[in-house]
Amino acid sequence: MEEVEVVVAHRDCATLRVGAVFLKIDSDQSRTEVEVRAMALAPIPTPEIRWREPPVLALAALPGRALGRLGHPETASSAAWVAAGATIRKLHDAPLPPFPERSRADLAAEVDGECAWLLANDVLPAEVVTRNRELADPALRPWTPVFIHGDLQVSHIFVADDEVTGVIDWTEAARGDAHYDIATLTLGHQTRLDDVLTGYGPGLDPDVIRAWWSLRCLRGIRWLIEHGFDPSLPGGEIDILKSRM
Repeated sequence: MEEVEVVVAHRDCATLRVGAVFLKIDSDQSRTEVEVRAMALAPIPTPEIRWREPPVLALAALPGRALGRLGHPETASSAAWVAAGATIRKLHDAPLPPFPERSRADLAAEVDGECAWLLANDVLPAEVVTRNRELADPALRPWTPVFIHGDLQVSHIFVADDEVTGVIDWTEAARGDAHYDIATLTLGHQTRLDDVLTGYGPGLDPDVIRAWWSLRCLRGIRWLIEHGFDPSLPGGEIDILKSRM
């Protein structure tokens, strides 16, 4: 009998591992629809769909291991990070997916609302929130949309022998800013940005990527707290915001 491992679980969804199969259970099947469609369209390796019986999506485990984890020491080689950058470039060069794009105005309103919540609840000192909101502003300039993964955390890219074996968790796939995916990948692993950009190639502005670091952290802290995660853990979102002062 295979053991059941809880990979992640909160009030919206859960992912379980049973042997070589991941079972994703989502209360909102529209997210699963996006995931299935995005994996079919993406020109990069993705998990094999074993079966789908709503609300469960069964995916085959990818070979290798995650490129890293936020707040944990780095173990992957420089070559693996370069390979990750090259893989992301293939995705961003693909035709646009049939998914909506968040407007810059909506993103600005959202991050301003999150900043107000952080201040009202004394989550962070006012100077940390204010300074990071300033640092985030360059991310909200006009951009040419590309096919983005939308939640390209370092734990969502799998590698083996310094090659990417697949990318998981496509529920946030959309049209958006290429800098956002790179910022999400390097969040908490800022020293790897040069490696990722080496693999990615020309066309991105490192200062805009750094702006997205602040914006993503400001946007994410309340969600993490409300879903049972701790953004104050070493190397997490609060540490990142403080380090940007």
